Amino acid sequence: GVFGICSKPYEKYVWNGKLLEAVKNTVHPDWLLYIIHGFCGQSKLLIYGRPIYVTLIARRSSKFAGTRFLKRGANCKGDVANEVETEQILYDASVMSFSAGSYSSYVQVRGSVPLYWSQDISTMMPKPPITLDQADPFAHVAALHFDQMLQRFGSPIIILNLVKEREKRKHERILSEELVAAVTYLNQFLPPEHAIIYIPWDMAKYTKSKLCNVLDRLNVIAESVVKKTGFFVNRPDSYCSILRPDEKWKELGGCVVSTGRLQTGVLRTNCVDCLDRTNTAQFMVGKCALAYQLYSLGLIDKPNLQFDTDAVRLFEELYEDHGDTLSLQYGGSQLVHRVKTYRKIAPWTQHSKDIMQTLSRYYSNAFSDADRQDSINLFLGVFKPTEGKPHLWELPTDFYLHHKNTLSLSQTRRSYTYWWTTGVLKHLPLPFDEVICAENRRKLTVKKFHKYEEEIDIHNEFFRPYELSSFDETFCLAMTNSTRDFMPKNVGIDPSPFTVRKPDETGKSVLGNKSNREETVLQRKTAASAPPPPSEEAVSSSSEDDSGTDKEDEGTVSQRSTPVKVTDTGDNTKITENVVQSTKDVYGVNLSDVPSEDDLTIYTRFVQLGQSQHKQDKSSQQFCSKHHLDRVINLIPISSFSQDNIYEVQPPRADWKSIEIFHAHIQAGRGNMQPLGKDDFLMYREYIRNRYM
Repeated sequence: GVFGICSKPYEKYVWNGKLLEAVKNTVHPDWLLYIIHGFCGQSKLLIYGRPIYVTLIARRSSKFAGTRFLKRGANCKGDVANEVETEQILYDASVMSFSAGSYSSYVQVRGSVPLYWSQDISTMMPKPPITLDQADPFAHVAALHFDQMLQRFGSPIIILNLVKEREKRKHERILSEELVAAVTYLNQFLPPEHAIIYIPWDMAKYTKSKLCNVLDRLNVIAESVVKKTGFFVNRPDSYCSILRPDEKWKELGGCVVSTGRLQTGVLRTNCVDCLDRTNTAQFMVGKCALAYQLYSLGLIDKPNLQFDTDAVRLFEELYEDHGDTLSLQYGGSQLVHRVKTYRKIAPWTQHSKDIMQTLSRYYSNAFSDADRQDSINLFLGVFKPTEGKPHLWELPTDFYLHHKNTLSLSQTRRSYTYWWTTGVLKHLPLPFDEVICAENRRKLTVKKFHKYEEEIDIHNEFFRPYELSSFDETFCLAMTNSTRDFMPKNVGIDPSPFTVRKPDETGKSVLGNKSNREETVLQRKTAASAPPPPSEEAVSSSSEDDSGTDKEDEGTVSQRSTPVKVTDTGDNTKITENVVQSTKDVYGVNLSDVPSEDDLTIYTRFVQLGQSQHKQDKSSQQFCSKHHLDRVINLIPISSFSQDNIYEVQPPRADWKSIEIFHAHIQAGRGNMQPLGKDDFLMYREYIRNRYM
């Protein structure tokens, strides 16, 4: 048997915890299936045939969960609304082993501003006014929230606040002023090296500026953030990065251990809704972290990725799906502003689509969010039906369900100065939940496994040799692939996923599939039948990134986006002719030509040879009788051929050197590396001299 360590799930991200309480102490723990709510996506990045799996997992908090306008700010325990932990995982799939494989991970968080605030939706306004519900001069609720983050992520905690700071009518700026005061107060009592880092940046203001590139500025912020927090990787630095280290690699933070690197601290991004602006900012930070992850695995020579490459396009599509899913769960519609919108390369049709998403979000918030909120409260066990008490739909508000301190007076009062949990500061920058101590040991259980069980045998779990499987149903072949879906289909193009492509060279934009064409036709019909677009002021008041700013800053991003020429049928025919290659370019011959007489003679002889090989007496072929079935199957060849022919091939014999290389490869997959010989060192030294000196 094999012994393993099982840890208890982090209850904050478990959504069926209340449902499992009734059977948790009755059934075996293996029957308990913990469910998370959020997003999970995976794509395959092929680097010259080497498969790298890029996985994006978003875990939504089950504490103070709800819909957009009904759940804002934080509750009395420090849990904030729309809190999502996003983790991007890189896995080198060329080695199918947990012990010898290479993994890397980076985590970031989004969540509402940790204050007591709300918005009144009874006014039926697209952007209801923001009100502070309770005065909190000692930042009590913010202290509880950041104490949770220090325990789970360590230090530094970095806040990227994208809320507006310049407004004609004071709206979002109320939150910025209160958050600055709370962070300033809490930092008084923390050691300077572990203080909360606050980065305010009015993203909406810079989006409207013609002189500033939003994503360039976000890239600078992302570089500084990743350098402070570092990331996780399960292997030490490769020899090539030690031999010729990059300048940025030397400044990388985090915790370096003998087995690799650990991420210490986390980035916490927020705007008002934590949807559109937040998703773009998280994408830029994730893109920067992805470059460092690829560099740490020895896949690129510099920790830098550029836009319009296959790798970044694949990663951008993952983050857009991630943003759309989270936005549907919290806001009721997909993203209104995407990465292309902030790059100002979105097509003109995107403007009408943004308006439709804004209307969909407004309708959901006004008419269906209340029922969704009741369903969430019932599923999570926030509301428990009791005989003799009002029903769920009869409650005027669920405020008292989420703020338990309003129903009973707490017997203990937290300190206003020592606002963190005991023992947290002693282990910083490492998170308290990850250190070895008696409290954390109680969360672990030792379990005995059979060495071929699915839970620990990755080969059986992935390939399932005991089941009848099909390649069409295998997810690793069906998932998004950088070579199949993003690389240009033209012959002679550089196959590297890190090569910058022109916009008309990508596989998706040129060879758009049927669904994309149908979607384009549907968009045109929708745009034709839709009412005339509202004024700039109406759009700015209904979309997330625009509200009540100065008039000289008003205007939508879509109106300044790059126009796209709409071609007619004749132009489309020309494009298709350029994309579809001739058979001569692909196969080397023109298949439409008539074969020559010599080729026909050779083919006729080949057919006759095959017929004579399988010739037999027709009278013996009685398919209805089982008695003669063996005669049909056991064919007797008439002609005599050598063992190597078109019907039978002798298996090749491998020499001892090939067998030795194969056994070394198998041992390397199990983690048993052979020592390098003198010839190997001489060959590697010669390679380095010719390549870099």
